[in-house]
Amino acid sequence: MNKPFKKNTTYEFWRRRIFGITWLAYAGFYLTRSSFSVAKIALGNDPDIMMSPEQMGLIDGLYLTAYAIGQFLWGALGDKKGTRVIVLSGLFTSVFAGFAMGVSSIVLSFGVFSFLQGLSQSTGWAPLAKNISNWFSQRERGVVMGWWSTNYTIGALVAAPFAGFMADYFLDWRYAFFMPALVLLIVAFLFIFLQKNRPEDVGLPSIEDYHGEPKTTLRMDEVGEDEPEEGSWKAILTVARNPMVILLGLVYFFLKPTRYAILFWGPLFVSETLGTGMTESALISVSFFLAGPVSVLVAGYASDKLFNSRRMPYSIISLFILAVVLFFFNDIAAMQNKLVISGLLFIIGFLLYGPDSLVSGTAALDFGTKKGASTASGIINGLGSIGAIVGGTIPGFFKESWGWDGVFEFLAVSVLIACIIMIPKWNALPKTKASDNDMNAI
Repeated sequence: MNKPFKKNTTYEFWRRRIFGITWLAYAGFYLTRSSFSVAKIALGNDPDIMMSPEQMGLIDGLYLTAYAIGQFLWGALGDKKGTRVIVLSGLFTSVFAGFAMGVSSIVLSFGVFSFLQGLSQSTGWAPLAKNISNWFSQRERGVVMGWWSTNYTIGALVAAPFAGFMADYFLDWRYAFFMPALVLLIVAFLFIFLQKNRPEDVGLPSIEDYHGEPKTTLRMDEVGEDEPEEGSWKAILTVARNPMVILLGLVYFFLKPTRYAILFWGPLFVSETLGTGMTESALISVSFFLAGPVSVLVAGYASDKLFNSRRMPYSIISLFILAVVLFFFNDIAAMQNKLVISGLLFIIGFLLYGPDSLVSGTAALDFGTKKGASTASGIINGLGSIGAIVGGTIPGFFKESWGWDGVFEFLAVSVLIACIIMIPKWNALPKTKASDNDMNAI
């Protein structure tokens, strides 16, 4: 029988501190991530550059390719080396790449620094998610990750309008790169002073000891395999061959194109549909991101409270409805009404961000466990990022031949496939050392 839980004020202070700085770090990454999507509106008309949609799509493809490669690399190194060194290197490199794109004047340099930006951005999610898994236990993770995952929804919500406003205020698209990079530099210095990898690093017990919970296990079988040591290559390889981690990665591959198509091309879609300028287009497209914080919170609470820490049921229901909405999106958007388009983007954001956060965050930590959280997040997000390459480049290469209708129908099919893949895993839960119950088996 477990002892009654008693809160430790020092432990709770550190939990709030780690939650806050890791949240801010990942939200900050979006400042430099969104710069190019906003600058596209002016880059196509700059007489010194005259960048074509195909070239923009290629630059996005270079970013997303680097981002996918980095997810696999930094995910494993996050478990091997710890969060701090990986994320700090990414923050400072992202700042450099942002400034470098701001001073660029040829398409080739945009491509080079966009690739570097992709590598630096990919240091964020997996190592930071591991940081959260070290400080928050499995029973509370749906709610905690729901709140924590507002970082990328609020980050995206703020980043595009901020970049657009800076570009319009200074009458120069280059400030869409300069000012976000400057703010991220401040975040990087805060991270240096406020972040710690584990409770043990500040003389506190592990989160499972603190909460009196059994530890989840990396063993593929309850009998016959020793538990691999954290940070070992055996632990990393154990996670890499976990069938549930691979399945979640496949789901995320089909889920992520929609998010990145709207992130990278939303402002341009709005501009072409409504004839709006940089700032107004960014503000209207932000309706998609505005739904994010609410969506991830609802998903987190629902998965913990309604579905007993199962992450799949809520995701399946939301994605099915999302596929239907995407099929009819452009037909309704053809009304060319600002409020209608804003409302549609909000609905898509609400239906998408909840499953996105559960698959890439909460479930990744559940099935990767503390020891392999970064590797699991890296694999799932890496496979998802390969899908994001599709979402980020398809509009650039095919919107002229397919039209926006064809683009959104393509996204609808992709989401529907993700939904179907998850259905057999409706009741999946991670194994624990305390139970051999078949219901907990993957």
